[in-house]
Amino acid sequence: MRLAKISTVRGRLLALLIAIAVPVGCASAFAAYATYRAAIATIETAQARAVDDFAVRTRVWYRGASRALLAFGTVAIDARLDGAVCEEAALGALKRASGFRAFFLRSADGRVCAGSLDADLSSEMMSNVARQLAGLSSVATWNGADLGRLRYDQVTLAGRRYLAVLMADEQASGGGLQEALLLTTPDLLENVFDLGDGGRDMNVALIGRGGAVVASRGEDADMSWLPQQDRLPTGRERWTAPSRSGPGRIYTARMVAEPDFYVIASFDDGPAKAARVQFMVLLLAPLITLGLLCLVYLRAIDKHCVRWLRGIEAAARARASLGRTRAAIADDMPSDIRSVAEAFNAMVDEQEVRQRRLQTALDDNRFLVRELHHRVKNSLQVVQSYIGLSKRDYRNEARLALADAECRVHVLSAAYRFTLADGEMQPVRVDLFLDDVVTMISNLIRSRDQWVTSRIDTTATLSVDRIIPLGFLVADVASRALRSTPEVRITVSVVDIDEATIEVGLDADREISHGAPPRIFAGLIAQIEAVQTADPQSHSLGRWRVRHAV
Repeated sequence: MRLAKISTVRGRLLALLIAIAVPVGCASAFAAYATYRAAIATIETAQARAVDDFAVRTRVWYRGASRALLAFGTVAIDARLDGAVCEEAALGALKRASGFRAFFLRSADGRVCAGSLDADLSSEMMSNVARQLAGLSSVATWNGADLGRLRYDQVTLAGRRYLAVLMADEQASGGGLQEALLLTTPDLLENVFDLGDGGRDMNVALIGRGGAVVASRGEDADMSWLPQQDRLPTGRERWTAPSRSGPGRIYTARMVAEPDFYVIASFDDGPAKAARVQFMVLLLAPLITLGLLCLVYLRAIDKHCVRWLRGIEAAARARASLGRTRAAIADDMPSDIRSVAEAFNAMVDEQEVRQRRLQTALDDNRFLVRELHHRVKNSLQVVQSYIGLSKRDYRNEARLALADAECRVHVLSAAYRFTLADGEMQPVRVDLFLDDVVTMISNLIRSRDQWVTSRIDTTATLSVDRIIPLGFLVADVASRALRSTPEVRITVSVVDIDEATIEVGLDADREISHGAPPRIFAGLIAQIEAVQTADPQSHSLGRWRVRHAV
């Protein structure tokens, strides 16, 4: 990150904090997500193991029941035992085996041995059940344990529900056991599904043929949590489907005995919600902490750094407008910023001393300049008076030459008089100056039969460096016209062309023969920074446009 691109101290410090906080925040978010995924994986693994446990319990129970049936049937169907002895022995075994309610045995030679603890169960009824189960497909063997062709189902006889286990050996011969049926109460398998308090966060059921529920455990005893459509699991995957009560749920299933005898479970979403809450806490806690850290950091920057820098800036700006100010210095200032403030105040003190010295020198220079201009003005007046006195001793051309010289000296004197009118050098108003020059021309150069008047309509001003050559120009043009033409009447006019331009013109009341102007004339126009807009001809002595300050 190039901090030099950020102009303020606060911005650079904030950018530095962000450069540190962003990677920390990303790492925290990644850690929170990894923890969340690990928690979800652990929950899913635990749930899968729970379903596997139910499937194994069910298989173990059915395998035990099948082994018991096979062992009892093999002994009881022995040809050496008649039917009464077989039934008596079987009933004794049923009484000792809790939950076993009835049995039905058939040998290969057609002998039948049947018995039941429920009086309303007849041998014919159990024979029909055996015939019904024999028509179903047998289950596959488990782990190579060959117990014959087994079939599992639940049946309802005499208004009671029984779990039925049928073992059939179609290859039996002689007096061997060909078919054995065992009926048990569902409570035996229900006990297999009883996990006590450990099963409160899930619903689990053993689904038999046709989607009938063989056994179940869970808080939803009405089976509304089961999926709307029966589905045979094809693997160990989890799937989501709408339940019979409407909301969608996540299901997991395990096959117990193919093709349609399986355990299905739906777990409470509480652990997953807790994992999501943990994820949000792990995600937001570092981010909120970093956000609060940024706010505290910004507050600390403003309080301990930017506030003092702004005070120094305010003092510097106030100095430009108010003149005398100092940067605030406090005991709780950081030492480096305090050093800057003290250096600033020392610089201000030195600058004020230097400024006072400069102001004193400037006042002295102004006084000397005023005195110099005052002496120049007095000297010009002395020269003008001397020329006026000397003029009395001469006649004809010499007198006229002295009159021209006196007029030009008056131009200089008048210019200095107007520019120093308030004690300081300032621009000269064109109208006041030219009126004074026209009056002096009328008094010094014209004869009794000639007239020089002015018609000036402007309030423009020019500096003394430009107003003096303008006075020389007017005096020179008027002097040459007065010398060459008797009884002439000359008018000096000044009008505003626009806000920044005036036009100076001299006109006579009759035609005048115009000669070439003196070589100094071009220099005067250049000093005035004027532009000649009309050459001398006929009644016009010339016109010039001069730009002035607005």
